[in-house]
Amino acid sequence: MSSRIKISRLAAVGGLSIAVLLASTACGAGGPATSGSAASSINVLVEAGGHAELAGVAEQCKKDTGLDVNFVELPYDGLFNRLSSEFSSGTVSFDVAALDSVWLPSFKDAVQPIDEMFTDEAKKDIFPALVKEAEVDGHFIGMPAWTNAEIILYRKDLFEDTKNKSDFQAKYGYALAAPTTWKQYQDISEFFTKDGMYGTDVKGAVETEWLAHVLQAGSAAVLDENNNVIIDNAAHKEALDFYVSMTKSAPPGAAQVDWAAAQNLFNQGKTAMTRFWAHAYRQIPKDAPVAGKVGTAAMISGSAGVAGVPGPWYLSVPKATKNTDNAKKFVKCAYEHNSMGIESSLGLASRISAFEKYQDQAGYESFKPLIQTLNGNATATRPATEKWQQIVDTVLVPMLQKAVAGGDSATLLADAKKQIQALLK
Repeated sequence: MSSRIKISRLAAVGGLSIAVLLASTACGAGGPATSGSAASSINVLVEAGGHAELAGVAEQCKKDTGLDVNFVELPYDGLFNRLSSEFSSGTVSFDVAALDSVWLPSFKDAVQPIDEMFTDEAKKDIFPALVKEAEVDGHFIGMPAWTNAEIILYRKDLFEDTKNKSDFQAKYGYALAAPTTWKQYQDISEFFTKDGMYGTDVKGAVETEWLAHVLQAGSAAVLDENNNVIIDNAAHKEALDFYVSMTKSAPPGAAQVDWAAAQNLFNQGKTAMTRFWAHAYRQIPKDAPVAGKVGTAAMISGSAGVAGVPGPWYLSVPKATKNTDNAKKFVKCAYEHNSMGIESSLGLASRISAFEKYQDQAGYESFKPLIQTLNGNATATRPATEKWQQIVDTVLVPMLQKAVAGGDSATLLADAKKQIQALLK
């Protein structure tokens, strides 16, 4: 897998295997977009794996409107390259495209405004960070289809054990419960690091989790609203120092731990807590040692409050399509029937009401903390720059790997600032 796949897509969905799947279309896989607004079918370009969240919507849309939806699926890198090539040529083979949020700035001039869909009512039902991200240069250019964020997964059985509760109270002076602050997370991680178990994991091979701590510490992540590089400010250092401090209560080799490794550690009962994408709660194997023993809580609160980094994808309509009316009809269907994504393999949506519809049902205990995290005042999406993925791959991840291996935080952040400034020139 490429770094972009691991960092971007897997950050949002937590480890799907990527395969090249080309769905047959009325025009042939990847053929020219249907011409004429009266056509009854559209081509929707998605990443492999992304079809699942939209399959139910497509079926419902056909019932509601008679519109046939043909999916064309590509792996993450292939999708980005296909979009770049066709947008540059001015001729597209698709009518709707599912875009990773970090691509919106790159493709803003190639997709149509859909301002009419962002009514006051709609904006109230979409998480604030996603509404903000969907608007580029004064126009809304993508409707969020699904999103995610990290929450806390913890071993409920260990937390509720009478002896553990008594011992923890005696040692730390407060009750053992799901952590809500960095200090509590540190204490609990330290407490459970014993007898072959670790209190938590530290993911040195991904950047999103550290960025969440930056937001919690009260700063924008890496870039400010004017794209000035602020990675060396006090909040970034505070977050990095905290992140590195957790290696004392985590398995060795943190520099190589990514999402898949951390998920496996937790599911196998090797860690008492993990900060992980909310969808993973419902994907714990039934035969895993921790099955039926996991509790959920919102992401940690720092001085700025609860904050996470969402992983949204957006549905956008290219300017070059000749099937605009039907393309927008599908995007509208996807918004109206957004909750159907929760019945998919990933179980994700983007509307607040969609998650609320399920939050009190058994098996969906991750939804209340997910809603709380996504609604956090400091929750923010990744910086809106077309260079973001390059910044992640060449600067942020290598910096984190060096930090968790013992590098000096201040020096690493100062070096990262210079590297990012050079990339943005």
